[in-house]
Amino acid sequence: MKRSSTIFLQVVIVLIGILALVIMIRFPLTEGRAVNLDLFNIYFDPFIVYGYLASTPFFVALYQVFKLLGYIGQNKVFTPSSVRVFRNIKYCAIILSVLIVMAALYIRIFHATDDDPSGFIAVAIVATFISIVIATVAAVFERTTQNAVDIKSENDLTV
Repeated sequence: MKRSSTIFLQVVIVLIGILALVIMIRFPLTEGRAVNLDLFNIYFDPFIVYGYLASTPFFVALYQVFKLLGYIGQNKVFTPSSVRVFRNIKYCAIILSVLIVMAALYIRIFHATDDDPSGFIAVAIVATFISIVIATVAAVFERTTQNAVDIKSENDLTV
Protein backbone atom coordinates (compact mmCIF):
# COMPACT_ATOMS: atom_id res chain seq x y z
CA MET A 1 0.00 0.00 0.00
CA LYS A 2 1.32 3.42 -0.87
CA ARG A 3 2.37 5.71 1.94
CA SER A 4 -0.01 8.42 0.71
CA SER A 5 -2.96 6.04 1.01
CA THR A 6 -2.17 5.20 4.63
CA ILE A 7 -1.67 8.88 5.46
CA PHE A 8 -5.02 9.68 3.84
CA LEU A 9 -6.72 6.94 5.89
CA GLN A 10 -5.04 8.19 9.06
CA VAL A 11 -6.37 11.68 8.34
CA VAL A 12 -9.84 10.20 7.84
CA ILE A 13 -9.57 8.40 11.20
CA VAL A 14 -8.54 11.65 12.92
CA LEU A 15 -11.46 13.48 11.28
CA ILE A 16 -13.88 10.77 12.43
CA GLY A 17 -12.58 11.18 15.98
CA ILE A 18 -12.89 14.97 15.86
CA LEU A 19 -16.40 14.75 14.41
CA ALA A 20 -17.47 12.27 17.09
CA LEU A 21 -16.04 14.52 19.79
CA VAL A 22 -17.81 17.59 18.40
CA ILE A 23 -21.10 15.70 18.27
CA MET A 24 -20.62 14.50 21.85
CA ILE A 25 -19.98 18.05 23.07
CA ARG A 26 -22.71 19.70 20.99
CA PHE A 27 -25.51 17.11 21.24
CA PRO A 28 -26.35 17.54 24.95
CA LEU A 29 -27.10 21.20 24.32
CA THR A 30 -29.86 20.32 21.86
CA GLU A 31 -31.12 17.05 23.32
CA GLY A 32 -34.66 17.08 24.75
CA ARG A 33 -33.78 15.69 28.16
CA ALA A 34 -31.28 18.45 29.01
CA VAL A 35 -32.65 21.45 27.08
CA ASN A 36 -33.82 23.24 30.24
CA LEU A 37 -30.60 22.65 32.18
CA ASP A 38 -27.85 25.23 32.47
CA LEU A 39 -24.47 24.66 30.85
CA PHE A 40 -22.91 23.27 34.05
CA ASN A 41 -25.66 20.76 34.85
CA ILE A 42 -26.01 19.45 31.30
CA TYR A 43 -22.71 17.64 31.48
CA PHE A 44 -23.50 16.12 34.89
CA ASP A 45 -26.68 14.39 33.77
CA PRO A 46 -26.12 10.68 34.57
CA PHE A 47 -27.12 9.43 31.13
CA ILE A 48 -24.87 11.94 29.36
CA VAL A 49 -21.95 11.04 31.65
CA TYR A 50 -22.60 7.37 30.85
CA GLY A 51 -22.51 8.23 27.15
CA TYR A 52 -19.13 9.91 27.59
CA LEU A 53 -17.72 6.97 29.56
CA ALA A 54 -19.16 4.46 27.11
CA SER A 55 -17.52 6.27 24.20
CA THR A 56 -14.05 5.48 25.56
CA PRO A 57 -13.82 2.09 23.76
CA PHE A 58 -14.78 3.82 20.50
CA PHE A 59 -11.91 6.30 20.79
CA VAL A 60 -9.48 3.57 21.88
CA ALA A 61 -10.48 1.54 18.82
CA LEU A 62 -9.96 4.59 16.59
CA TYR A 63 -6.47 5.01 18.05
CA GLN A 64 -5.76 1.31 17.44
CA VAL A 65 -6.84 1.63 13.80
CA PHE A 66 -4.61 4.70 13.48
CA LYS A 67 -1.74 2.65 14.91
CA LEU A 68 -2.48 -0.24 12.55
CA LEU A 69 -2.38 2.11 9.57
CA GLY A 70 1.03 3.26 10.82
CA TYR A 71 2.22 -0.35 10.83
CA ILE A 72 0.85 -0.81 7.32
CA GLY A 73 2.71 2.30 6.17
CA GLN A 74 5.94 0.88 7.61
CA ASN A 75 5.31 -2.56 6.03
CA LYS A 76 5.06 -4.16 9.48
CA VAL A 77 1.67 -5.79 9.02
CA PHE A 78 2.69 -9.32 9.91
CA THR A 79 4.16 -8.64 13.32
CA PRO A 80 2.95 -9.53 16.81
CA SER A 81 2.18 -5.86 17.45
CA SER A 82 -0.40 -5.81 14.65
CA VAL A 83 -1.95 -8.97 16.12
CA ARG A 84 -2.27 -7.09 19.43
CA VAL A 85 -3.88 -4.17 17.63
CA PHE A 86 -6.51 -6.46 16.09
CA ARG A 87 -7.10 -8.06 19.49
CA ASN A 88 -7.55 -4.62 21.10
CA ILE A 89 -10.00 -3.57 18.38
CA LYS A 90 -11.96 -6.78 18.95
CA TYR A 91 -12.14 -6.18 22.70
CA CYS A 92 -13.15 -2.54 22.22
CA ALA A 93 -15.96 -3.56 19.89
CA ILE A 94 -17.20 -6.20 22.33
CA ILE A 95 -17.09 -3.78 25.27
CA LEU A 96 -18.86 -1.11 23.24
CA SER A 97 -21.65 -3.50 22.25
CA VAL A 98 -22.15 -4.55 25.88
CA LEU A 99 -22.30 -0.92 27.00
CA ILE A 100 -24.83 -0.09 24.29
CA VAL A 101 -27.02 -3.04 25.29
CA MET A 102 -26.81 -1.95 28.94
CA ALA A 103 -27.96 1.56 28.00
CA ALA A 104 -30.83 0.17 25.92
CA LEU A 105 -31.93 -2.07 28.78
CA TYR A 106 -31.74 0.84 31.21
CA ILE A 107 -33.92 2.99 28.96
CA ARG A 108 -36.34 0.13 28.33
CA ILE A 109 -36.73 -0.89 31.97
CA PHE A 110 -36.63 2.43 33.81
CA HIS A 111 -37.87 4.98 31.29
CA ALA A 112 -40.43 3.07 29.24
CA THR A 113 -43.30 4.85 30.98
CA ASP A 114 -41.80 8.35 30.64
CA ASP A 115 -41.23 8.30 26.92
CA ASP A 116 -41.40 6.01 23.93
CA PRO A 117 -38.02 4.24 23.91
CA SER A 118 -38.46 2.53 20.53
CA GLY A 119 -36.30 5.01 18.58
CA PHE A 120 -33.38 4.77 20.96
CA ILE A 121 -33.68 0.99 21.15
CA ALA A 122 -33.71 0.73 17.34
CA VAL A 123 -30.53 2.82 17.13
CA ALA A 124 -29.00 0.71 19.92
CA ILE A 125 -29.79 -2.50 18.04
CA VAL A 126 -28.15 -1.19 14.86
CA ALA A 127 -25.09 0.10 16.77
CA THR A 128 -24.76 -3.21 18.62
CA PHE A 129 -24.96 -5.13 15.36
CA ILE A 130 -22.26 -2.92 13.82
CA SER A 131 -20.03 -3.43 16.88
CA ILE A 132 -20.49 -7.19 16.73
CA VAL A 133 -19.62 -7.22 13.02
CA ILE A 134 -16.49 -5.16 13.70
CA ALA A 135 -15.50 -7.54 16.52
CA THR A 136 -15.99 -10.53 14.22
CA VAL A 137 -13.95 -9.00 11.41
CA ALA A 138 -11.19 -8.01 13.85
CA ALA A 139 -11.15 -11.58 15.24
CA VAL A 140 -10.82 -13.02 11.73
CA PHE A 141 -8.01 -10.58 10.88
CA GLU A 142 -6.34 -11.31 14.22
CA ARG A 143 -6.36 -15.04 13.56
CA THR A 144 -5.17 -14.61 9.96
CA THR A 145 -2.40 -12.24 10.96
CA GLN A 146 -1.35 -14.55 13.80
CA ASN A 147 -1.11 -17.45 11.35
CA ALA A 148 0.97 -15.31 9.00
CA VAL A 149 3.26 -14.28 11.87
CA ASP A 150 3.68 -17.93 12.87
CA ILE A 151 4.50 -18.95 9.30
CA LYS A 152 6.91 -16.03 8.94
CA SER A 153 8.74 -16.88 12.16
CA GLU A 154 8.89 -20.53 11.16
CA ASN A 155 10.38 -19.60 7.79
CA ASP A 156 12.88 -17.28 9.48
CA LEU A 157 14.05 -20.17 11.68
CA THR A 158 14.56 -22.57 8.73
CA VAL A 159 16.65 -20.18 6.65
